[in-house]
Amino acid sequence: MNGLKQEQAGRCWPEEASRVPLWVYSDPSVYADEMERIFYGDHWSYVALEAEIPEVGDYKTTFIGERSVIVVRTGDDEIAVHENRCAHRGARFCREKFGKAKEFACPYHQWVYSLEGELQAVPFQRGVRRKGGMPESFDLKDNGLNRLRVQCENGIIWATFSQETPDFKEYLGERMYAHYQRVYDGRPLKVLGYNRQHIPANWKMMMENIKDSYHPGLLHVFFSTFGLFRADQESATELDDTGRHGILISRKGEQELNDVSGSIRSFDGDLELSDTRLIEYEHEWSTPQTVGMITVFPSAILQQQVNSLSTRQIIPKGAGGFDFVWTHFGYADDDEEMTQRRLLQANLFGPAGIVSAEDGEVIEYCQEGATGNASQNAMIEMGGHEIECTDYMITETAIRGMYAYYKKIMGF
Repeated sequence: MNGLKQEQAGRCWPEEASRVPLWVYSDPSVYADEMERIFYGDHWSYVALEAEIPEVGDYKTTFIGERSVIVVRTGDDEIAVHENRCAHRGARFCREKFGKAKEFACPYHQWVYSLEGELQAVPFQRGVRRKGGMPESFDLKDNGLNRLRVQCENGIIWATFSQETPDFKEYLGERMYAHYQRVYDGRPLKVLGYNRQHIPANWKMMMENIKDSYHPGLLHVFFSTFGLFRADQESATELDDTGRHGILISRKGEQELNDVSGSIRSFDGDLELSDTRLIEYEHEWSTPQTVGMITVFPSAILQQQVNSLSTRQIIPKGAGGFDFVWTHFGYADDDEEMTQRRLLQANLFGPAGIVSAEDGEVIEYCQEGATGNASQNAMIEMGGHEIECTDYMITETAIRGMYAYYKKIMGF
């Protein structure tokens, strides 16, 4: 749906990106258009870590938008991503989240595909006793699985439906790619565990939340109290040139009462930890920052908070909900002490995380407020109207950048 059709339907987006009409969070027609223009368009989507499928035949199923895909290590030790849809009648045939296979078979009519996605066999292709069967023109090689473009970048697997999507490094831009390489530097990764949850809110609200450097030191008791992310700390908000990607950067402070912490309702000077490893940071990267939260539009968050590392994947499930998948990881050469540190600090995050549980709840509040109020706008003006990198966190510039790009790609 283009911008003209939106206006004809009584929908109009204010010119500035600092006002977001609430109908973008609940309109089914907007959501359907997002799937085509964004998730199935010229964008890279996170699908897996290479460490999740280490051996030939290992596979993982996940989603890009609402389309199920299979991420598999093929017989030539390459990584392929196929749409999880049988070429015959469209069945989503691979049902397991993880597995190991020599080939894929659709249970409906037993069509068999290689790990590379090539159609290998069709039962009764030539019929039975000269009756029935596929037409003479039917050719196995023309009816394989839909294979997506794939790029593996320092341990992460990205996929796109489009042949026009630029190289991943170009897609991120020079500034964001430098931040990406800080953590994803080519060292082999190892998976530590998963969390999954469903949040009854529009998928864009989670991208907003992670781009929002204004809220962490206000909403989250742990952040404001123990100085993990608070307004008086050394910090920055950066964007790529398109505005679609961003990073929140901060350097850990202390549990101290000062002119900033004293004005924050969530600050609790009496709160004590029985195990301080939960927030302690062991320096291990090239820069002194203790927080690096990268958002890769449209659906990936790459998290480094103290020594905790995870990817977060947004999987839209209609205009009013999304699944959120956390993959916690470390480096393959981590010693046991570091692995335990990463696992302990992972308790800050996930569906019941000390910090992240609050995000899921307030995002649901926002969706409730947006539903049924299509004529109203959200205000995204903290830090002004500009879209630019800043050396402070009391700003919504990264959200404005995302919506400036979103308006353009959606044709509003």
